Amino acid sequence: MTTFDATVSAAATGIVASAGAPVRFRDRSRAFWRLLVHGAIWLTFTLGLYRFWLTTDIRRHLWSSTELAGESFEYIGTARELLLGFLIAIVLLLPLNAALFVVTLGLGEFGEIAAVMLSFVLLGALGQYAVYRARRYRLSRTVYRGLRFHQTGSAWRYAVCAIFWWLLITLTAGLAYPFAQARLERFKMRNTFYGNLPGRFEGSGIRLFAGVLPLWLIAVVPFAAAIVLGVKGVDWSALAAIAGGDDLSNWVDASGLDRAVVYAGLTAVWLLLSFAVLYPIFQAMVLRWWAGGLRFGDIAVKSRLRTTQVYGVYGRFLWYAFLFTLVAGVAIGVGWFGLDKLTGEFDTESDEIITTVAALGAYVAVALGYATIHQATVRLGLWRCLAESLDLSNLAALDHVSAAGDAASAVGEGLADALGAGGV
Repeated sequence: MTTFDATVSAAATGIVASAGAPVRFRDRSRAFWRLLVHGAIWLTFTLGLYRFWLTTDIRRHLWSSTELAGESFEYIGTARELLLGFLIAIVLLLPLNAALFVVTLGLGEFGEIAAVMLSFVLLGALGQYAVYRARRYRLSRTVYRGLRFHQTGSAWRYAVCAIFWWLLITLTAGLAYPFAQARLERFKMRNTFYGNLPGRFEGSGIRLFAGVLPLWLIAVVPFAAAIVLGVKGVDWSALAAIAGGDDLSNWVDASGLDRAVVYAGLTAVWLLLSFAVLYPIFQAMVLRWWAGGLRFGDIAVKSRLRTTQVYGVYGRFLWYAFLFTLVAGVAIGVGWFGLDKLTGEFDTESDEIITTVAALGAYVAVALGYATIHQATVRLGLWRCLAESLDLSNLAALDHVSAAGDAASAVGEGLADALGAGGV
């Protein structure tokens, strides 16, 4: 799951505040760092199996660190539920994978293409189904003042709607994103409840579109223009006429491929720079818009999240990642030097085995290091900034809420994990 999805899951549990009783995030970042480092070590030794326990610990930490009106939220899910849900999901996915394999064999030379297209459609729909069911599980394991949140609605209907909107987003180069988010959030929130208090979403897709359109124009228009110039700069007739020639330099000059390569390079640089500079602005805008549309009965939410706060979160991540890169680079360099001295005493086959194992271990350690830094800076930072920026009106409505809803199955969460669509 992306950072936005994780933050949305946090706020969807009802982390809201009022002017008289603001939300308070108890900063226990050192404890969170220890939790993540401990989890990364266990992930290494258990080959990833510990992630169910780590996910549970992260949720308990974040939920319990967030207080509304002096009372904290509680996460009551267990790692055993997540593990069991994952195993059930794997069993359910086996027939689907087998069917796709049979299709590949039965269609001969077209089997691979058909299987890829069919997998994209089926797994895409199944992934959206799993996202909705996973949200249902997380909400039903979130408790405030002794009352649980819960979610109703058809996960398959949500999946169909989500696939339609993501297809439209692709066809419009992202312009349909604000309207897609508005419709999908309305679907989720009208099926979301805190006890017997119904939720709804009143965010306007047009309002979000007006906010993100300038960012889209800055990022996408130059990108599209560079692609058009690159394609027009190639002399396709000359390219076809001399494609079989032996003089590579003349072929490149005559066909205009050199100009196309320059345009492609400029396009890639622009895309990376625009993403790095504009994404925090986009994320802050979307989070403010999303929070401002949340409603629970008569309770309305607003957000005072500032773009500078989001830039600060990512700046902190980059600083810690830079320091980690330096330390990891020195450690790998020293380790490689020592390994070279050690493997000189072994034969070639043993040397290759030891080197491969050491390289794999270094890769895993570095990957877990960056993941830990991201969790402790970006995920925790965005959670804190968003939670503490929220204001709520008509908070007294919470005093009249009664219990409702049952605990949901963890199979949806397991399915999302198996399909790579899971999150906090």
